[in-house]
Amino acid sequence: MKRESHLPLVLKHYVNGGWTTSATTGVSVNPSDLDEPIGEYARADARMVDAAVDSASAAWREWSRAGAARRARALDAIGSELHARRAELGCLLAREQGKTLPEAIDEVVHAGQVFRAFAEEAVHHSSEPLGVVAVITPWSFPLAIPAAKIAAALSAGNCVVFKPAELVSGCAWALADIIGRSGLPAGVFNLVLGSGRVVGARLVANEMVRAVSFTGSVTTGTSVLRASAARQIKVDLDTGGHGALIVLNDANVSTAVDAAIEGAYGLNGQRHAASSKLIVEQGIRHAFIEAMLTRLSALRIDHALKTGTNIGPVSNDSQLQRNLDTVAMAIKEGAELIHGGRAIERETRGYFMEPALLLAKPEMQITREDIFGPVAVVLAADDYAHALDLANRTASGLPAPCAGLCTTSLKHARHFRRHSHSHSHSHSHRITVDRPTTVTVGVSR
Repeated sequence: MKRESHLPLVLKHYVNGGWTTSATTGVSVNPSDLDEPIGEYARADARMVDAAVDSASAAWREWSRAGAARRARALDAIGSELHARRAELGCLLAREQGKTLPEAIDEVVHAGQVFRAFAEEAVHHSSEPLGVVAVITPWSFPLAIPAAKIAAALSAGNCVVFKPAELVSGCAWALADIIGRSGLPAGVFNLVLGSGRVVGARLVANEMVRAVSFTGSVTTGTSVLRASAARQIKVDLDTGGHGALIVLNDANVSTAVDAAIEGAYGLNGQRHAASSKLIVEQGIRHAFIEAMLTRLSALRIDHALKTGTNIGPVSNDSQLQRNLDTVAMAIKEGAELIHGGRAIERETRGYFMEPALLLAKPEMQITREDIFGPVAVVLAADDYAHALDLANRTASGLPAPCAGLCTTSLKHARHFRRHSHSHSHSHSHRITVDRPTTVTVGVSR
């Protein structure tokens, strides 16, 4: 692959309708090519955070009283520009986060659709605005998750201070640039770059913030919840977890493997809805594993922009090391690694990992881990009831974010929908047409 030249971006905060910087900076790099910096981003201190909140608070009275048509025009303009620039923004997203280019473009398109949907929402539904909303988002979906949170807040007449993950500051800056040209009054939307310990903590603690919308780890989410509860403000949390996919004896093997590959390794497994537990009934287990190994061997792990890449790099070095440590821990506990599970080299220096598949037992720690990477385990089930019990087991006791079932039995599919302890379900069944039906959208805890 010929390396394309991209000039590093200068990534600034967007506060009160203008761009501003900080004395302290960080660098965002391409996980597919560590020799390519995406840009240098400003890192806010507490005073910058407070300035952003002040500007949002000052703008709230005007924006909360703005007519629905005005809000809708701004949101529609944002959505339209995202869609029009999907190829350009998809390239930036792939370079900074590591998704393959088709996956990245899909995310940009989805983000645009979300803004357009909330433009319609502004016209057809009336909401009572709260005031200043802090939006804190992860690196896994650097445009789609912020789009959902920001569009919802703006549509209802709230003002926003947006704090993205540092790893995807370039994507956040690009989104802020589009939002800033949509016709919003100064201060209605603000972007503050920097660390969670400084920016995120200060946002949650600021007395003028009336609601917090957070997506990220369980540990950080718990801290956000406690701080928000202490101030008695509204909080929306979407935290960790892992999904499960059940494969019954009557399932079509090809359909089941399609669902497992997409569910466990799609987007490099870097989503809370990933099917990291593959629970397979004994009668089909051997055929399923053989088919999985064949498919895994054919996957191409490479630079996110390279044509034909199925899986790009892990998004950052700490996540890659966590993935490798998880595999090593599982092997130490007695799990059998049957494919991958190692860092690999490619033409460019990057965080590349061969997808891991392990045979494990329910009592092993890996079956309870929120892995967030290309790692999946196969658990053997005696029958449907046993499989459902395994799928419903979680370390926290809270529902899994997503669960799936591969079967040709409508009876089992209906029972699964009623009795699976998860927030969203997918099932693949055959009546007259044999084709996969896979849902991989996670819902918050």
